[in-house]
Amino acid sequence: MSTETTPPSTVDSDEMTRSDLESRITALEERLTTVETDKADETPKMSIIATKGTLDMAYPPLILASTAAAFGYEVTVFHTFWGLDIIHEERSKDLKLSSVGNPNMPVPNAIGALPGMDRVITRMMAKRIKDNDTATIEELIETSLEMGVEFQACQMTIDLMEYDEDDFYDGVTVGVGAATAIQDMAESDIQLLI
Repeated sequence: MSTETTPPSTVDSDEMTRSDLESRITALEERLTTVETDKADETPKMSIIATKGTLDMAYPPLILASTAAAFGYEVTVFHTFWGLDIIHEERSKDLKLSSVGNPNMPVPNAIGALPGMDRVITRMMAKRIKDNDTATIEELIETSLEMGVEFQACQMTIDLMEYDEDDFYDGVTVGVGAATAIQDMAESDIQLLI
């Protein structure tokens, strides 16, 4: 008795033969290799949304943006609401640290709520930044811009806060809307909301 299976006597015209399948697999593998090669040649992209404008929340988007740019990423940082103060030339030099609501603050909330405590905490952090030779917000912005990071200012927030487009650092892209930010995120390899 033979162990070979006998093919059906009638072959459906839509059925593919083994050689047809092998040809299709080879063609698909070649297309996949082309796609992978094309993707490998593309510059990786990072998109960050900065929504907060306190001193401690200004550092993460700037450090991540400049570091990613140093690693060859194309980086866009979309600043909206209080995050707009990070790229506002005057306001960025006077960002505050909130002494209330942060469980890692060295001050209990009851004391942090006292008048003037935000200024005290901000001065303490500014001293720590200076003593540790950490880059300032202004230095990080300038370095990031030199490295090709695109800082975008949300037009709706500019209007809402009644800022002037000339209030921002040179090199900041103004007049950007949410649709542009969403398109940028959709095209990015990494998206972060800070």
